[in-house]
Amino acid sequence: MGAPGPRDGAAPHCAGRIAPRVLRVDDRPGTGSAAGPSDEEDSDDARPRRRSPRSRATSVRVVYSTFRGLFADNPRALYEGLRERVADGVTHTWLCTPKTQGTFPPEVETVLYGTPEAQAALGAADYVIANDCISMSWTKTPGTTYLQTWHGTPLKRIHHDVRPVRPGWLDAPDRDIARWDLLLSPNPPSTPLLSGAFRFRGPVHETGYPRNDVMSSPSRDEVRASVRKELGIPDGTTAVLYAPTWRDDLVFDHTGPKDFEFPVDLTAFTKRLGDDHVLLVRLHSMVSDRLEVPPGAPVIDVSDYAESAPLYLAADLLVTDYSSAMFDFAVTGKPVLLYTYDLEHYRDDLRGFYFDLADVAPGPLVRTSAELIEAIADVDVAASEHAERYARFRDTFCTLEDGHATERALDLLFSPGDPAGRPTQERG
Repeated sequence: MGAPGPRDGAAPHCAGRIAPRVLRVDDRPGTGSAAGPSDEEDSDDARPRRRSPRSRATSVRVVYSTFRGLFADNPRALYEGLRERVADGVTHTWLCTPKTQGTFPPEVETVLYGTPEAQAALGAADYVIANDCISMSWTKTPGTTYLQTWHGTPLKRIHHDVRPVRPGWLDAPDRDIARWDLLLSPNPPSTPLLSGAFRFRGPVHETGYPRNDVMSSPSRDEVRASVRKELGIPDGTTAVLYAPTWRDDLVFDHTGPKDFEFPVDLTAFTKRLGDDHVLLVRLHSMVSDRLEVPPGAPVIDVSDYAESAPLYLAADLLVTDYSSAMFDFAVTGKPVLLYTYDLEHYRDDLRGFYFDLADVAPGPLVRTSAELIEAIADVDVAASEHAERYARFRDTFCTLEDGHATERALDLLFSPGDPAGRPTQERG
């Protein structure tokens, strides 16, 4: 099947620049009133405070953290955007782990997560940019601005909205949330959900996700071709990206014989689709080392691939379950299938949902591996039957994904249009 463009079947959202909307949050979790940017421009709780200018010879220090040690996601997009905007005068430091340290480009300064060096870097930072809670012990210095991007539109309940709460599970994350100054939201429906789940009282800025900008960029076709070549996917082969979430009970409670079970019948997939399909498997980091691929199966494990967006471009359709991947992948306009083999258990016993999945899903929900394989074989039919739902899904969740989220997020911290890149907020 041919690969549609990133906006096939829907009007593009990039006709004009979108100013980020700011949500003020009152003392009740999950509530607030939205205000346009002009209403918030000079508000102390909506933008970082301006401080007296520092010496131009003094470097601005930015520390980044992605899932406690990766070079990826929203922080990476902001890092790359800031480097393009500011050629010098900024020191960039990334938190890493012994396993991931070698995956960073050689020019990137890194410190090991959880070490005294990481504590010192965070304590000396002018800006901290993270996509998850930095749960290690560290002290935030007065004058530091901490931008939390988070890492997905929440379908499944998160943080304080998960019941029951595991004892002590949220203690360290909550200490970090108390350090946050700004929180990004990918879309309007996510804003009250994120602020409520985290009990965050600061400003939430609706900017879209910087990590998704590449999917609306002029280079998207080149990225698709490059990734497919890197993965060895021949022309004319349909790449099916399977990106499920993980199951709390299997990982933490060991309620089954194993903490991971691969639910797709790879033998049947190979027999039915193996001639011109390949399955790209991207497992959650909690279980990414559990995949066992039978010999000869048309499967490529992309769980360790640093970024998701290039894989979304390389794929021709997505199979997921309750993962936030569906919200990001919809930016491409390509088909989405929902493999919900344990829907009732996940919804009623494990996490619960913020939205009724059957009502909002951009594609069909299938319950067995056999149904999934047939849906993949006839994906064009499924896409046609769900075109209206898909368009509604994109209108609800993808309106800010116009290729300029990085600019909007950086403008929260640095004065737009300043060729010297002088920071909006200065340490006193």
